[in-house]
Amino acid sequence: MEGNKLLPHLFRTEYRKIVSVLSYRFGIEHIELAEDIVSDTFLAATESWSTKGVPDNPTAWLYTVAKNKTKNWLKRDNFFQQKLLTDLRHSIPEGEEIEIDLSARNITDSQLAMIFTVCHPSIQAEAQVGLALNLLCGFGIQEIADAYLTTKTVIYKRLSRAKEKLKEAEIKIQQPTVTEINERLEVVLKTVYLLFSEGYYSTSHNTVLRKELCVEAMRLCYLLIEQELTNTPAVNALMALMCFHASRFDARMDNTGDLVLYQEQDESLWNRELIERGEYYLHQAGASPVLTRYHLEAAIAYWHTHKEDSAEKWENILDLYNQLLILEYSPVAALNRTFALAKARGKKEAIKEAEKLGLTENHFYYSLLGNLYTDIDNGKAIQHYETAWKRANTPADKALMEKNIEQIKERLNS
Repeated sequence: MEGNKLLPHLFRTEYRKIVSVLSYRFGIEHIELAEDIVSDTFLAATESWSTKGVPDNPTAWLYTVAKNKTKNWLKRDNFFQQKLLTDLRHSIPEGEEIEIDLSARNITDSQLAMIFTVCHPSIQAEAQVGLALNLLCGFGIQEIADAYLTTKTVIYKRLSRAKEKLKEAEIKIQQPTVTEINERLEVVLKTVYLLFSEGYYSTSHNTVLRKELCVEAMRLCYLLIEQELTNTPAVNALMALMCFHASRFDARMDNTGDLVLYQEQDESLWNRELIERGEYYLHQAGASPVLTRYHLEAAIAYWHTHKEDSAEKWENILDLYNQLLILEYSPVAALNRTFALAKARGKKEAIKEAEKLGLTENHFYYSLLGNLYTDIDNGKAIQHYETAWKRANTPADKALMEKNIEQIKERLNS
């Protein structure tokens, strides 16, 4: 990798690891110190590598400098060092320095502990996702602001408040107990799911797809799968869901950045390896008789990896949506269920169900109505697509509405 691209890449992959290890070692109350030390480490890399060149092992260089900067800081701040020695006396032999363990095992342990700390119920879900992006995924304040279509100031204040709440509640960064896993795993999975969703359909940077967010969500989920206590059927179901969705990344947009609808996607662009991994994790998720939303959504996503428009496929998808809405209602699931109803039972029945939803602020609602009315009442179809265009948030969505309108007009004029 070229030098000018290497450092940003390492910042994304290594910043989060070192911050997690230092925070795990020193506690949530010193998280800003951990961030400062790691930021200084990367600043030193920028200055050194630009004049002396990139070292043979840049990751090891970063780890060494981070360790040294931490030890130097402790020597300069005697009060802080004594406090840490007191707090950690059970794990440090007398006369020895505090060691910074950046082994792969400790990095994994630290990040697992951080996931459950970030997802503590004392902070709101939106802040949990923001902290996960910042501390566990290495995203900067500006990137998070872009993802949420807001300003750096708003995100900085949101993350600062969340960190303060964790400190006030005296939350420990530690390996979760079985009880804590049972109590908090659902929140952890929701955070990972929201992170993936933000990437899979993102309004930031005028694009619908942000692979980086999705990859990070899958990485965090895999971290849970690797640990025996957190390797649950629900975790496997979520991983299966993300694998199935991610398998169609390259087919969802064309070369000009326009959205490609599912039925028009080039199946040869689907990632068969990811589909097979999804099938594996879905099989693992079936070890429990308890169905979660992730089981049902993964099963729906599985059927979407079969391109043919068979009656069996759409009847199965419709049944799964029915179960999902009973288990956990959401407007998005209701919209998607109506599309499956149209494929399984016909557009006229689906129109009746769709109009009952009344999701008048949602551009997907009008887009769905436009699709359902096409070739039944093309005038209404155009009206609904025009309304969807007005409410759409991204250029890709607007371009799709324009394309649909043009296609209907061409049929009317032919």
